[in-house]
Amino acid sequence: MELDSNNHSVFNLNYNLILVIKYRKEILTDDISNRLQQIFEYIMPKYNINLQAWAYNKDHINISFRAHPNTELSKFINAYKSASSRLIKKEFPQVKESICQDSFWTRNYFLFTTGSPNIQVINNYINSQQKH
Repeated sequence: MELDSNNHSVFNLNYNLILVIKYRKEILTDDISNRLQQIFEYIMPKYNINLQAWAYNKDHINISFRAHPNTELSKFINAYKSASSRLIKKEFPQVKESICQDSFWTRNYFLFTTGSPNIQVINNYINSQQKH
């Protein structure tokens, strides 16, 4: 297991983020996905985030990343959604036409933690440390 660290802690914080295009419009292409990834990579250092994997379907993107404990994930996600929406609509006119000047992303997102050990392993470890 690969661990990260800073001056005060050692950690392994892995996340998976799914962002969906407004109205589930099927407008993502290789070019748009590549530009969305470039924007992500530009913003991520400011939030102590490291991209692990990137994939897309026509109506959503799926991102795996690592973060530091001090990362404000909701601020990062909102900053990313705002910047990427503005830039994609500006750089790809067909997107702006397809979503009728509306937001590029849905308001919602799906974020979950990933990695190991799983919760059962953690609970077993905690219970084994209990003094009787």
